[in-house]
Amino acid sequence: MAKLLIVYHSRTGGSRQMAEAAFETARRETTTELKPAADAGPEDLFQADGYIFCAPENLAAISGVMKDFFDRCYYPVLGKIEGRPYAQMVCAGSDGENAVRQTARIATGWRLKVVQEPIIICTHAQTPEAILAEKHLGEEDLKPCRNLGQAFGAGLSMGVF
Repeated sequence: MAKLLIVYHSRTGGSRQMAEAAFETARRETTTELKPAADAGPEDLFQADGYIFCAPENLAAISGVMKDFFDRCYYPVLGKIEGRPYAQMVCAGSDGENAVRQTARIATGWRLKVVQEPIIICTHAQTPEAILAEKHLGEEDLKPCRNLGQAFGAGLSMGVF
């Protein structure tokens, strides 16, 4: 059976909730692993047939822990995971577009195949207190993440990708 790897980082809970929502539905369709970016490495990428990357946007960039994951894995897997499908989700305070661009550039370097437009959930956190506060995403925010997990898992399982 095909395997989906969901790699995420979350400091205040928003991205974790998004990743968990995708995992919840994906695992009904195919073998799925949910792994924090700090614990994920090249072997995890090698063992999966597709990927969902989920991280917050911090200071108009992907979070440092997610960037560290990409830094640690980039060269060891370069040229060895080409053509595999991926999607991404971003939890942002106001925009999220730059984090999307950064992840897409990395995925392009790996020659991954994007299978869905990125999901950006905007929390509208603009003050230091709101930015640092624990996030509580509602069902309307999590629904696209669940849909992504279900569709990606089913697509991998059926060999669509």
